[in-house]
Order: sequence, then structure tokens, then C-alpha cells
Amino acid sequence: MFRDEKLEMKVGLFIGIGLFLMFFIVFSISDIYVFAKGYDINVLFDYVNGITTNAPVRLAGVHVGDVKEIEIFYDDEAQKTRVRIDVWIKGDTRIERDAIARINTLGLLGEQYLEISPGTTNRFLKTGDTLVGKNPVNVGMQMERVSELMEKLSEGQGTLGKLLVDDTLYNDLETIFGRLSRGKALSENFLSKKRSMTT
Repeated sequence: MFRDEKLEMKVGLFIGIGLFLMFFIVFSISDIYVFAKGYDINVLFDYVNGITTNAPVRLAGVHVGDVKEIEIFYDDEAQKTRVRIDVWIKGDTRIERDAIARINTLGLLGEQYLEISPGTTNRFLKTGDTLVGKNPVNVGMQMERVSELMEKLSEGQGTLGKLLVDDTLYNDLETIFGRLSRGKALSENFLSKKRSMTT
């Protein structure tokens, strides 16, 4: 049977180009920075407030990279569970070793992003270096503390709790303020009588 070798070469070349483009698109979508220039650093937190992979990374408000991976692990040295965020920083962006990393919310939609505030030293992070981040406020934990405080106040614990619950203290204060107001009224009467006598 007659074979068209040129046609087979064209089909093979077409399939090869298609596979190359497919891999390129997959790598681009997955944010696997194979062809992009940059470097990786790690940022450690105790709590990350819902930040996800592919979240933007900003240095002084400028987009300089993305979150590649988030890993939770037990830190034997600190003896607690921590979160490691693997961050890709693009180009020749230089981040000071004393820079401060925080997790912030972007816009009204509440998208989480990693904000890095520049430091003051002239020593910069390199590939594989670690930056310790400042933990975001845990709203749930704060609400629990407020709830505990309100419960203690309602039980009469502490000075403010006693003031709110103890009727004796309230009555004493009412008596004191009542006497003060009566004393003020008496002094005003005395002054008015004195004025009338002088006139």
C-alpha cells in the first residue's frame, strides 16, 4: 500500500505542536512558573484566615507574586501547629529580611491576599528563605472572648460586673448623687436669698 511520508510528517508535527501548546496552557493555568523569572520564599503563620492558593502577593501595595502552596505542619521547635505559605516572587523584586507579612482582605468581595510591608535593612530574602508573618485577627476567637466577658459581667465578676449586678452599690451611688443634687439646690436657694437681701 502506498504511504505518503510527507503527510505523516505533517500530521506528526501538528500533533507535536498541539501537545506542546496543551502542556504550556496547563502549566500556565496551574501557575507552575516554569518559564517565568522569579524565586520562592516561605512565610510562616499560626493562623491564615482563609487565604488560598493563587492568592495575590503585594509588596507596598504592588502585585509582585502569588501564593503557590499552603501547608499545615507541626513545628517541633515552637511546639505548636503552624502554616507555611510557599510564595512565588516575580522578577528581580527584592524583599528585605525584616519585612512584615500580613494577610489582608482585598475589596468588598473579601478576597484574601498576602501583603508585605517593606523593611529597613539592606539585606534581602533569597530563594528558600523564610519570613515570619504577623497573624491576622481571628474574628471567631475575638467574639468568643467578648461572649466570655459578657458572661462574667452578668455573673457580677470584677468591678464593672459588681456595679451592674449589685443593687447595694447602685443604691449607694443613687444616694450620693441625690445628696449632691439636694446640696446644690440648697446652695442655689441660699445664694438667691442672699442676692434678694442685698438688693
